[in-house]
Amino acid sequence: MRALGAIQPAHSISAMQSINIAVINPWFLTPFFGVAALCLLLVIAAVLRWQEPGTAYVLAGGLLYVVGTLLVTMLFNVPRNNALAALAATSPEGAAQWTDYLIVWTKWNHVRTIAALAGAVSFMIALTR
Repeated sequence: MRALGAIQPAHSISAMQSINIAVINPWFLTPFFGVAALCLLLVIAAVLRWQEPGTAYVLAGGLLYVVGTLLVTMLFNVPRNNALAALAATSPEGAAQWTDYLIVWTKWNHVRTIAALAGAVSFMIALTR
């Protein structure tokens, strides 16, 4: 996002609009939703086997992924992407909204990144228990 913020808003908007179109494909969506489904199953398994070693880490890892990546994406990033898709890249309104988009979208992307990393660490710790 830093690179997109460094170029003209019209080019940044066009590039991000293209990225948002290209990412809607089975190669991205299958692992993204597949991992979320697996994490939900792991959360259920952790609750059902709560007394076993490492289950708290499995529960934390699953919840971090589902809430921190899937829900954040659906509730915060996708709506912003949809709003960006409706903008004319070369319009003054587009340029004005790009700055806000860049700041807010990047903030939520950092939340997703931290949640995914924390979830992965939780799963790795669970494996050692």
